[in-house]
Amino acid sequence: MPFGDDERPLYEIKANLFKGLAHPYRIRVLEILSGIEEAPVAQLLAETGLEPSHLSQHLSVLRRYGLVVSERRANEVFYRLAYPQVAELLRVARALLGELLDDAQIRRTRARALPDIVTGPR
Repeated sequence: MPFGDDERPLYEIKANLFKGLAHPYRIRVLEILSGIEEAPVAQLLAETGLEPSHLSQHLSVLRRYGLVVSERRANEVFYRLAYPQVAELLRVARALLGELLDDAQIRRTRARALPDIVTGPR
């Protein structure tokens, strides 16, 4: 269980939360679920373009880390975010990423404006 041991330091428990987020397709699934109340597996398959077995593996990880919950209704399984804070975490991460990318672009622009380095004969 990723969060079960009360004796571990909080930073270790927090790292396990981020392990659940540590794949682009898991982030994509969470982003899809952030914008809606719930989604059937068929919708997640269509929106991610994943093979059913791959989506199943990613959903299993998301469930294991407590990020999503599922509910079977007749022949369909529906997923939703386990906590609304997951959507907020994704929004904050996107804002931070935007700032990081802006800063990187500024640094690249400044680096291009530097004078060329002229080297003499060796």
